[in-house]
Amino acid sequence: MSHELVLVLDFGGQYNQLIARRVREHKIYCEVKSYKTPVEEIKAMNPKGIIFTGGPNSVYLDDSPRMPKEIFEIGVPVLGICYGVQFMAYSLGGEIGTAVDSSLSEFGRTETEVDTSSLLFKDIDKTTITWMSHNDYIKKLPAGFEVCAHTAKCPYAAIQNVEKKFYGVQFHPEVNHTERGFDMLGNFLYNVCGCRGDWTMESYAETAIRDIRAKVGDGKALLALSGGVDSSVACKLLAKAIGSQLTCIFVDHGLMRKNEGDEVEAAFADSGVNFVRVNAGERFLGKLAGVTEPEAKRKIIGEEFIRVFEEEAKKIGKVDYLVQGTIYPDVIESGLGDAAVIKSHHNVGGLPDYVDFKEIIEPLRLLFKDEVRALGTTLGLDEKLVWRQPFPGPGLAIRIIGDITPEKVATLQDADAIFREEIANAGLDRSINQYFAVLTNMRSVGVMGDGRTYDYTLALRGVSTSDFMTADFSRIPYDVLEKVSVRIVNEVKNINRIVYDITSKPPATIEWE
Repeated sequence: MSHELVLVLDFGGQYNQLIARRVREHKIYCEVKSYKTPVEEIKAMNPKGIIFTGGPNSVYLDDSPRMPKEIFEIGVPVLGICYGVQFMAYSLGGEIGTAVDSSLSEFGRTETEVDTSSLLFKDIDKTTITWMSHNDYIKKLPAGFEVCAHTAKCPYAAIQNVEKKFYGVQFHPEVNHTERGFDMLGNFLYNVCGCRGDWTMESYAETAIRDIRAKVGDGKALLALSGGVDSSVACKLLAKAIGSQLTCIFVDHGLMRKNEGDEVEAAFADSGVNFVRVNAGERFLGKLAGVTEPEAKRKIIGEEFIRVFEEEAKKIGKVDYLVQGTIYPDVIESGLGDAAVIKSHHNVGGLPDYVDFKEIIEPLRLLFKDEVRALGTTLGLDEKLVWRQPFPGPGLAIRIIGDITPEKVATLQDADAIFREEIANAGLDRSINQYFAVLTNMRSVGVMGDGRTYDYTLALRGVSTSDFMTADFSRIPYDVLEKVSVRIVNEVKNINRIVYDITSKPPATIEWE
């Protein structure tokens, strides 16, 4: 099945992923491509529409990212956002002003007047709030364009060429701060591009299963199953496609959350795939004994995981395909065009050199995290795994500050389980994007009963975020925090003090180590 396609052409903007996600939320398939993508290649993809992202450059500089003018001649509707609209105006004969000779730069929430007769602003209030972030501005419109929105400081906050279906906005409709931004994008996609909205996880699953079967044939595939959302959904998808031809190796390093290893095993017990659980807790804890430096912990766990995986994979024999849980942000963050490489992703952490893989299968590489969860639900994956909290590969090892002992692991598992249980009881488990407990290496004096204690301080962390690149601490109600605190101190040994982390990212990170 062929899906209608909208292309996001990236000029180095910080919101490239977010634009694509917003398009997908309208049930329209979308891909992010570099502005360096040849026009003929773009034309061959037959997009229903094109969106230019923002970018950090000024369009009139010699080294600014630009595309050939032919991009405007392929007969496809175009929406330019921020730098994207300036590039459009500049390329088609308009003039861009600089912040040096103008006071028209704008940042933040801005009251904006829109022309409600424009297709872009259909059913939008005449006065609305948008999110501005620009120094440069459109000084003169290209021929054939007209203004369709303005602010007190920006006369051309949105422009349009109705005949050619070219639209542009100086603000960012993809961010939540633009109050009706989602609807504005929908107007472009449906009213201008004529999209139908045929992108669903049901249709994606059908297509993916068919393609996997055709690729694997009668071969065998191997998946390193972490128990995380991505690898679990990949496993479920492959199970439906090739059943017993897939082997999943789940390495339980003893640093999972309470009962999590058993939950992962139970979820795949009747899946029709060969499921191998390796209980390697003692082995990992032995390697970590006395290690306190966070990066050293990560390296030890990563290397040992590969060693265990190698040993187990050898027992299987010849395997044709390796399955990875790569998702679309992994692909984008590894770099597109001139966009900064946020982090390079190597999902396996190093391929075993004794297995002659014919190919790597990445069935989720076109999906964002929310789509992966939706696919998991569509496939019937256990809800506990679909909505599993993000969990670092090293597990609780980096949520225990200082040295790691079996006793500390057990203490943190119990405390973290109580925190997660009470968050769920309060109905907050879907609204807080990530929440967990950290066992600090700080001890303090306390009083329990008639006796003095000298025990550990436990830190609780909860954050709200759309992309995990920035995050704000969650405002968990005091009564919920109080209940968590009372339960942990009374039910978990060796903890006598609870603190709540109210630091955002930046300056902090989400994890403590």
